[in-house]
Amino acid sequence: MRLRKMLLAGGALACFAGQSHAQSAAPDQAQAADEEVIVVTGRYTIDERIDTATGLGLTTRETPQSVTVITQQRITDQNLGDIADVVRNTAGVSIVEVDDVRNVFNARGFEITNYQIDGVPLSWSLAGDAAETLADVSMFERVELVRGATGLLTGAGDPSASINLVRKHADARAPEGYFSGALGSWEGRQIEGDIAGALSPNGTIRGRLVAKYEEGESYIDLFNFDKTVLYGVLEADLTERTTLRVGASRQQINPTAPLWGALPTFYDDGDLTSLPRSTSTSANWAYWDTTNTNYFANLVQDFANGWRLTLNYNRLINGADVELLYQYGVINEATGLGLATWPYKSDGESIQDSFDVQLRGDYSLFGRAHEFTIGALHSEQEADTYAFPASGPNAFLPATSLYAWDGDFPRPDFSSVGSHDQDIETEQTGYFVATRINAADSLKFIAGARMSSWERVGAQYGATQNYSADDVVIPYFGALYDLTPTHRLYASYTEIFQPQNLRDEAGATLDPIIGEAYEIGVKSAFFNDTLQSTIALFRIQQDGLGQPTGGVVPGSAPPEPAYAPAEGATSEGFEFELVGRIGENWNISVAYAQFEIEDSAGAEVNTDQPRQSFTLFATYDFTGALDGLTLGGGATWRSDTYSSATNPVTLAPARIEQDAYALVNLMGRYRFTEQVSLQANVENLFDKTYYSQISYFSQYRYGAPRNFSLALRYSF
Repeated sequence: MRLRKMLLAGGALACFAGQSHAQSAAPDQAQAADEEVIVVTGRYTIDERIDTATGLGLTTRETPQSVTVITQQRITDQNLGDIADVVRNTAGVSIVEVDDVRNVFNARGFEITNYQIDGVPLSWSLAGDAAETLADVSMFERVELVRGATGLLTGAGDPSASINLVRKHADARAPEGYFSGALGSWEGRQIEGDIAGALSPNGTIRGRLVAKYEEGESYIDLFNFDKTVLYGVLEADLTERTTLRVGASRQQINPTAPLWGALPTFYDDGDLTSLPRSTSTSANWAYWDTTNTNYFANLVQDFANGWRLTLNYNRLINGADVELLYQYGVINEATGLGLATWPYKSDGESIQDSFDVQLRGDYSLFGRAHEFTIGALHSEQEADTYAFPASGPNAFLPATSLYAWDGDFPRPDFSSVGSHDQDIETEQTGYFVATRINAADSLKFIAGARMSSWERVGAQYGATQNYSADDVVIPYFGALYDLTPTHRLYASYTEIFQPQNLRDEAGATLDPIIGEAYEIGVKSAFFNDTLQSTIALFRIQQDGLGQPTGGVVPGSAPPEPAYAPAEGATSEGFEFELVGRIGENWNISVAYAQFEIEDSAGAEVNTDQPRQSFTLFATYDFTGALDGLTLGGGATWRSDTYSSATNPVTLAPARIEQDAYALVNLMGRYRFTEQVSLQANVENLFDKTYYSQISYFSQYRYGAPRNFSLALRYSF
């Protein structure tokens, strides 16, 4: 769909929104920065202000970009366990499951590389190979997804989206919390607790502790794991206007026999394989242990004039200790033989320290109050990986038949002396300023800019890394106009600067991506602001976007895919979301998104990402004789995708394809008392077989079949 058609579609929906104004029960609930924010819990919308996009502390309706907030209630209702689950159940974003640990998230046709915790940017390893994408949501109050470029706050302005993880705070002055235990498919078991309350008689010192343990197996043979999560935070009111927050979290996942990569795509006669969903290519001795640790401190100082100063420090330590087996090549359809093996052992760690400061408040000009923010951030990251080469008679043995594979494969000897395969230092400094000008009661303008410096030095898998960019200015402009008290028109523009960790067929790192992003839309509120909708149209253009060439980086082992820059990669699309309460007992979230993306020559780009996506989830709370019963369900739908490959037998171009598919999910909860409830969830109700990735190394991975969970919860 071209932009002109999308504008017509958006205009029609905007007209519909305008006609529905008569249904609304109250005017816009936007508040001035110094007013008290009332938080409404137990629903799918929030009244809290977010900092993910502009740093001005605006509500979702005041933010001139498409924003999706996955609240605690949605996390509970849909039984979302980690960040990957959140992405799977959100329209407009998609997930590529590289293997049992790594995932890649995408939005609007591009990879998501911007992540934040409480609004502070953080760096993840490539595809999250230290399990960053499996961060457990038990530590977080909600997840915010702001689509479009957020370079004003995150520095490098990737145009896809930014994911902000909002930590649970210790704001309870009376004891509260919950304990839960759950059973699920594939021997899944977990226990979880969340306790909060005052630690001093007057409540000026408060604490919160979250703990979770989970273990289980998988629909893929051999695999099993255990996960431990600990999170603690202390908050202290040093004065009436000064609050200090300190805390730490630690997540440890220990999988046995994880897949490294996915399944072989071709038989030795050139036909495509069709293997069972349970097929594993791992070995019984393989493991992929990851540890994610975060220490943080936050100081908030409120001044008498309404201004606020915020200081943040974060230390992120992401580590991975692995012994893995990779199988690749083509197999004989009759015997299952033919694959080669690549054993791998490494120990790696990434340490990031970040400091940021922000000052925010109101100022008066021409008889009106306006908002202003200024801030700075500095981060340093060191990433080191030591690899231990395989040796001895068991190294690189041919694989046995994949049809009879049981993981009983000889473990090779690994060197006791590791090679320093990755030694990278990345430093980023940024200064930003933004203001919201209240030109009239119904008209607001947002303008801002960030000046960033970025440097990466070191070596990575034999390639020298020496790149820097100084004083790159990233502008941001937005406007909001109230069509009616409940319908707001918005527009935003920003530029893109994004370094990329990809190499070409000569082994050189690709230059950063540059480009522009535009968005216009309508945001509406209904039924006293308990039901909210967004209609968004966007256009993104990028130069230098890395695309796979089908070749490999010379000297890489195992082979690393090579990339070439695509010029003029342009994505145009449309998004719609409706979320909140429709009536006293209904919670609903429904969203649809679509885009097209091509380069300057008209060739499709990033074809492994679905061009259309739809999600629906709703719950109904019964009353009367069925009081205490909640039933819910929904579906996620993704359009067809494909990736281009070279047939290793015929050397002809080939496609790996996934047709459009839908997954249906159900939930039910019964509240025995105000404190005790029992909840059941079923995912992929009709047991749909589909691929969850078809793009990495010309291999494919199956998504999860039908599965269930049953959880008992006690709240206080």
